[in-house]
Amino acid sequence: MSTETSKAQDLVSASLTANKGSTERVGAGGVYTVTCVGADGVEKWSDTFHNLVVNEGLQDMNSKYFKGSGYTAGWYLGLVSGATSPTYAAGNTLASHSGWTELVPGTAYTGNRIAAVFNAASPTLADPSEVSNSVAPSAFPMLVNGTVVAGAFLTTAATGTSGVLFSVGSFTGGNKSVDSGDTLNVTYTFSLDAA
Repeated sequence: MSTETSKAQDLVSASLTANKGSTERVGAGGVYTVTCVGADGVEKWSDTFHNLVVNEGLQDMNSKYFKGSGYTAGWYLGLVSGATSPTYAAGNTLASHSGWTELVPGTAYTGNRIAAVFNAASPTLADPSEVSNSVAPSAFPMLVNGTVVAGAFLTTAATGTSGVLFSVGSFTGGNKSVDSGDTLNVTYTFSLDAA
């Protein structure tokens, strides 16, 4: 009689890798573009630079969007003085920003801070990520020869220090000098995107 022997074995293995802490993020940032046009209408220089959106600006944006109702915005652009090398901090407010000073409206340029009117066509459902005043840049008619400008800022106040400082930034290549009769055309573009 013959004896046959066999051995059978099954091996089953499974694993699951899960992302237990799913996170959605949004990136936000702004860019200033400043173009200097001389009294003769010829462009002298142009600079595009990123900015710091300060805590006060982020808090205001979140508060208005998530908590507010019937909110209407008034936005104004101002210029940063180049008398010193400016430094910016996330804790800067319009009333307190020890690392930089504002170029004095009415002395260095005509009028108060200049209104920033954001384009009616932006953002759209097709491209919801961007808002800008590029259709009508804010124009600063300069009054004094040799005025040194370091950058720009965006606020909710046409004058004084009681408004919200949203963002501030400096030129990429250092301070710029302007003369009486020059006009600084300032565009601010703010973008949101899924990061």
